[in-house]
This record gives sequence, structure tokens and C-alpha cells, in this order.
Amino acid sequence: MQVNTDLMAEMGLSPAEAARRAQIIGATIGVLSDLGYRRTTFAKIKERAGLSSTRLISYHFTNKAGLMQAVLSTVVETKAGFLTERTGGGLDPADRRGYLRAHIETSVAFLRAYPECVRALSELAANADDADGWVMTKVLVDDLRVHGLARQLKQGQAEGVFGEFTPEVMAMSIAQAIDGVAAAYAADPELDLEQYGRELADTFVKATAP
Repeated sequence: MQVNTDLMAEMGLSPAEAARRAQIIGATIGVLSDLGYRRTTFAKIKERAGLSSTRLISYHFTNKAGLMQAVLSTVVETKAGFLTERTGGGLDPADRRGYLRAHIETSVAFLRAYPECVRALSELAANADDADGWVMTKVLVDDLRVHGLARQLKQGQAEGVFGEFTPEVMAMSIAQAIDGVAAAYAADPELDLEQYGRELADTFVKATAP
């Protein structure tokens, strides 16, 4: 995966350092996607990135935890940028229904646009208990998949935009529905994701209505 060096613009890195970090992160996402978390080693990443030594990885990220933190942050930022691009510059945070629809449709469309990111995120989530990994992985993945949306739903209820339901349960149901789309798409790459995302969003917009 090609990682945008602009994602690291605020880290105070030189162009060469940013490019090297982006190269390593992109290679790591590719290895996670192709081989899975347990087989993602510095040696495999070095090979994928075309590096001369694994020491270059350690130099930029210190250890596995630092690298996984960078990978997860990159995936989160990539998805956020994808949402901004699809919505023409972002959403009004107060537009709860618009956010709900955009969250669902973007998450479904993301499956096709960034399949390596989706698979890498799934691997990180499934292996969040790795003692050598980043300790905040589960917290951030859960927030990305469920808790962030649950907060939006709860706030929408307080504003009278949404009806009565348990926000965490509804958010989890949405996350699991999107997971179902991912499984269906893996089985049939010709699946019309635009239609699937639109109809899924329609379903949950109706389900959350007052």
C-alpha cells in the first residue's frame, strides 16, 4: 500500500524520513494483509519494503509496538481522509443522521478502496492481546468500530434526532452488519458495494428514527 507522507507532516520529519517511514508502514500493512499478524516479522517487512536491514525499521519505530501504533494510526487517518473526500470536505458534526449514513456508506466503500487496510485492521483487532504489540490497539479499534458511533447515536438521542434504543447495541449491530458485507465481498468481488452500502444505511437510518 502506498502511504501518503502528508499523514506525517506534523511530526517534524525531513522529507527523506517521512518517505522512509511511509515506505515501512505501507510494507507492514501489505504483510499484515497477505500473511496475517503472527507471520508479520521485521524480516518479512524488510523484504517487502526492499530495505537493506531490519535495523532501519528499529531506527524509525524502535520496536513492534511502535510500528503497530503507526500502522493503526495510519489506517484510522486513511479512513478519515476517505470520509472527507467522499463527503466533499467533511460533515457537520451536528448532522447526526448524515454522520450515521456517511459512516455506514464510507465503511462499506472502504472495503473496495483500501482492502489491505481493512484486512490489516482485522488482523490487529484479532491480535490485540499480543504482549509485544501496542497496548492501546483494542481501545482504538473498538472506538473506531463501535464506541465512536455509539457516542454519536447517544448524542442524537439527547437532541431528539434518534429514537429509543441502546446506543452500544445499535452501534455493535451496525459494525457487525458491515463485517457481514466484508465477508460477502470476499466471497464475491463483483458485489455492488455502492448499492449494498446505500441500502444498509437506509435500513439503519430507519431503525434509529424517532
